Amino acid sequence: MGVNRGENGSYAIGAGTEPPLSRPGWRGRGREWRPVAELLRAVETGQGGMVLVEGPSGMGKTQLLLKASEAAARTEITVAHGSADELGRLAPLAPLATAFDEPALVPPEPTPVPPADAADLRLSLVERLRALLEERAGRGPMLITLDDLHWADPTTQLVLRSLLPELASYPLGWILARTSGIGDPGVDGLYELLEREGADRVVLGPLDDLAVAEIAADTFGAPPGPDMLELAATAKGNPFLLVELLRTCKIDGVVEIAAGSARLTSAGVQVSARSPLAGLSPSTRQLLQVAGILGRSFSVDDLAEMLGEPVDGLLPGLAEAVRAGIVVPAVDRLTFRHDLLWHVVTDMISEPVRTVLQRQAGCMLLQRGAVVPAAAQFMRCARAGDTRALDGLDRAARAVLPYSPPSAVDLAVRALELTGPADAELLARTATAVEALTAAGRLAEAIESARAALRRAPPGPWTDRMRCELASVLLQSGRAAEAVAEAEGLLKQRDLDDELRGAAELAVFHGLLALHDFGRGRARANAVLADRAAHQDTALVGALLLSAHIAWEEARAADAFRHVHEAIRIASSGSVAARRAHPRLFLVRCLFGVGRHAEAESVIRAAAADFEAYGPTSHVASPAFFRACLSLATGRPDDAAAEAEVGLKAAEEVGAYAYALLGLAVLAIVELRRGNVETAARHVERIETKQQAAHGPMYGSVWSAWAGALVREAQGGPERGMEALGSCYADVRNRRWMLMLEPNAAAWMTRTALAAGRRSAAADIVETARQIAHDNPGFPALAAAAAHAHGILHGDATALAQATAHYSDPWGAASAAEDLGVLLIAPDGAGGGDRKAAIARFEEAADAYLKIGAPRDAARTRARLRNLGVRRRHWTYAERPGTGWDSLTDTERSVADLVAQGLTNRQVAGQMFLSPHTVSFHLRQVFRKLGIASRVELARHAAGQPSQESSPSDDLRD
Repeated sequence: MGVNRGENGSYAIGAGTEPPLSRPGWRGRGREWRPVAELLRAVETGQGGMVLVEGPSGMGKTQLLLKASEAAARTEITVAHGSADELGRLAPLAPLATAFDEPALVPPEPTPVPPADAADLRLSLVERLRALLEERAGRGPMLITLDDLHWADPTTQLVLRSLLPELASYPLGWILARTSGIGDPGVDGLYELLEREGADRVVLGPLDDLAVAEIAADTFGAPPGPDMLELAATAKGNPFLLVELLRTCKIDGVVEIAAGSARLTSAGVQVSARSPLAGLSPSTRQLLQVAGILGRSFSVDDLAEMLGEPVDGLLPGLAEAVRAGIVVPAVDRLTFRHDLLWHVVTDMISEPVRTVLQRQAGCMLLQRGAVVPAAAQFMRCARAGDTRALDGLDRAARAVLPYSPPSAVDLAVRALELTGPADAELLARTATAVEALTAAGRLAEAIESARAALRRAPPGPWTDRMRCELASVLLQSGRAAEAVAEAEGLLKQRDLDDELRGAAELAVFHGLLALHDFGRGRARANAVLADRAAHQDTALVGALLLSAHIAWEEARAADAFRHVHEAIRIASSGSVAARRAHPRLFLVRCLFGVGRHAEAESVIRAAAADFEAYGPTSHVASPAFFRACLSLATGRPDDAAAEAEVGLKAAEEVGAYAYALLGLAVLAIVELRRGNVETAARHVERIETKQQAAHGPMYGSVWSAWAGALVREAQGGPERGMEALGSCYADVRNRRWMLMLEPNAAAWMTRTALAAGRRSAAADIVETARQIAHDNPGFPALAAAAAHAHGILHGDATALAQATAHYSDPWGAASAAEDLGVLLIAPDGAGGGDRKAAIARFEEAADAYLKIGAPRDAARTRARLRNLGVRRRHWTYAERPGTGWDSLTDTERSVADLVAQGLTNRQVAGQMFLSPHTVSFHLRQVFRKLGIASRVELARHAAGQPSQESSPSDDLRD
C-alpha cells in the first residue's frame, strides 16, 4: 500500500504515491522515533498507548505522523488520521469526525431558531465516540494520528481527556501532535493529563549540525562544502525550512559538485532570500492568495466561486501550483503542503484586501448553509454594523452552544462587541452571550454581562427573560439569596410569560432549598400545588422537590417519597428545563436513608441516562459519586473507593465539583475502616479545602460532616467526634436531617456521647431516632437504627438483637452485633455476664467486618475476644496479595471475566451496573495486578483460571 495525502495536509492509508519530500527532513530523528516504534509494536500485539508530539512549526511533526502511518500500513494495523485547523476550531469534534469519516459525529446545522432550552449534549458526543472507538477496536488494532491539535476545539479536548485513558485496554494507538506556543492553551492541560496517564512525550527541536549535513548530502549526492553548510545554517535547524532551501538550490541549479563536495555557485548566495512563490505566474499567485483565504485546505469549487471563474479556467494555475510543490492533492480538496507555506501566501495579502476576501468567503459559505465555517471567516473580518456577518455569528453561536459552549462564547462575545448600542439585536445577542458564558462555566462574566444589559434595557419581554437567566446563574454561583430576590422580583409582574414564570418559580424553590429557608418555601410550594393547572411543569417540579425536602427534614418519609416520585413523573415527560432539575438525585439520597439499596441502583442508572441526554456536563461525575455511596452502604469498600476515584477524576476533567464532597467522604470512610487513619484524615482535609474554595453550590455537606466526625473521633477521641457534629447534637432539625440521611449515625452518635460522658446528649439522639421510627412505620431501616441507639443507651439486648437482624447496611449490622456482645459480657448488663453468647456475637461481628473490608473494626472485636480468653481460633485478616489473579477484588474479577469473553467496556458496564468510566478504572487495576497490557493477554490469562466464588479478602483462616 502507498499513502495518499489527506485533508489539511494529512495522510491516510490507501493506493497512491509517496508524498513529496517525506524522507529528506527525517535525518537525525532516530531518538524521537523510538517511542513511536514501541507504540506500533504494542498496538500490533493488542495493546494500547499514546505518544504526544510537540515542537515549533516546521520541526517534522507531520512527517513523524506520516512515517508512523506508513509503518502501521505495513502491518495489520488500520490507520485513521485527522487534523485540527485554525479556521475549523469552532466546529465541535471536527478532527475526530474527519479521522473516522463519521459525519454523524459533527452536529447538524441549526434550525432557523434553535430552542432556548437546548440541552447540553457534550456527554452524548463523548458516549457516541466511545461506542464508535470500541466498535472499531473490535475489528482489530488501530492507529489514530491527530495533527495540529494546538487548534483543537474544546469538545475535542474534552473527548480526548475522557476517552484516551479509559480506552487504554484496547489495541488503539494514539499519536497527537501540536505546535508549541500557539493555539488553545487548554491543550497544555490535555498533554499534561495524558502524560500522567502514561503517554510518552516527544519534543522535536532543531536538527544538530550532523543531521543538517546528512540531509544536504542526501539532497545533492555529495557532502556539503563550507559555503553550503553556511547557507544551510540559515535554516537554524528547522527541517522544513532546510529542505525547502536545499530543494530551491537544486531546482535553480546553484549547486555544483567539485572535489567530492557540494558547493554553491556564484548565483547561489541569493537563494536564502527567495520567496517560495518566486517563479510562479502572477495569475497563479493571485489564485493561491484567494485559496489561502479559504483555509489551509480548500475546495476547488469554492475557489472557483470566489474568483468568479469556471473550474476549468483554474486548471492551468492549479497545475502550476502543484508542480511548484505549494499545494498538493487531498482526495476531493487541495491543501497547502505546509502550514508555513500557507502563512507565507496569506501574509502577502494586504489587510484591506484580506478583509474583503474573508467577508466574501463568509457570505458564500453562509449562503449555502455552512454556518460554522462561515462564522470562522466572519470572526476574522467582521466590522461593527455588518449585519450579514453578525447574522452568521449569531446563527453559529446557537448552533454550537449545545455541543461546545466555549466556542459559542467566542462567537457570541465577538458578535456582541460588534453590535452598536442602538442595534435592534443587541438584547438578543446579550442573551446568547450570557447563556453561552453560563454553559461554559464562566459564571462571574455571565452575571456581569446580564446586569450590565439590564441596566441599559427598557422593561419588556427581553428583560424578563434576562432576569430569569440571571437568577439561574446566581444559583449556580452559590449566591442563592440574590437569586431568590431576582426571581421573586420578576414574579411580581402580572403580565409575565407563562414559561418564564415557571422558570422563575423553579429558581425561587431551588434558592430556598439552598438557603434551607423552608418557612417561606412551604407556603409558596403549597400555593403552587393547590392550583396545578395554572403552573408550568418547571414550577410544579420545583414545588414538589421543596416539599420533598421539607418532608424529609421533618422525618415524613412517605410524604417525601410521594412528592419526589411525582416530580420525577412530571419532569420525565416535561420540558428540558424541568428534566434538568434532576429530581432523581434527591430520590437516591432518600433511598440510601431508608436502606432501599436495590431501588437506589436503578434510580442512579436512570439519572445517568438523563445527564447524558440533557446535561449539564457539570453533572458528569454525580452518578459515580452516588454509586460510591451505594457500594459503601452494601459492604463493597473496594468498589466504593473505585467509584469515588472515577467521580473525582471526571469532576476534575470538567471542573465541576458540586458532588465531590460525597466522593471524598466515601474515600475517608473506606480508609478509616481499613485502618488507614492518616489517609482518611487527608481526605477530610480535602473536603475542608473544597468547601473553602467553593465558587458554587456543593452538595453532600451533611454526609461529609459525618465522615469528618468518624475520622476526628478516631484521631482524638469522642470529644472531637462530638465537636465535629456539634450542630447535630445541639439542634433537633440538624439532628433529624442527619439521622434521616445516614442510618448508622444514631448508634454512633449515642455511643460517642456516652463515651464522652454526655448522657443527656445521647438521650437526645435516642429520642429523635425513636420519634423518627415511630412516625415512619413502613421503613424497617429506620426502626433498626432507633433500636440500635436505644439498646446502647438503655442496655437493651432485645433491641440490639432486633437491630442486628434488620439492618440493611452490613456495617451497621456488624456494629449492632458488637454492641450486643459488649452488653452481654457486662456483669451488670442485660446479659448478666453471658460469656458464651457474647463470644458468639463478637465472632459474628468480626466475620462481618472482615467480609466487608473493615479490618480496623475487626481488630477491635478480636481484641474483645482475646480479653475473653478465646484462643481456639486464630483471627487474621487475609491480606489480598498485591499481584496475580488472587489479588483481584470481586468486581475486578467480574470485569476481567466479561472482558475476556470479548465484551466491550460499555457492554460490561451495562451488565454490571457500572459506568464505562468505572469499568475502565477496574480494568486498569486488573492489568496492573496481572502484569499485562492487552485484552488479548487477559483472555489468555482468564482461560487458565478456575472459577472462584469468593474473594480472598472474605477468608477467615483457622
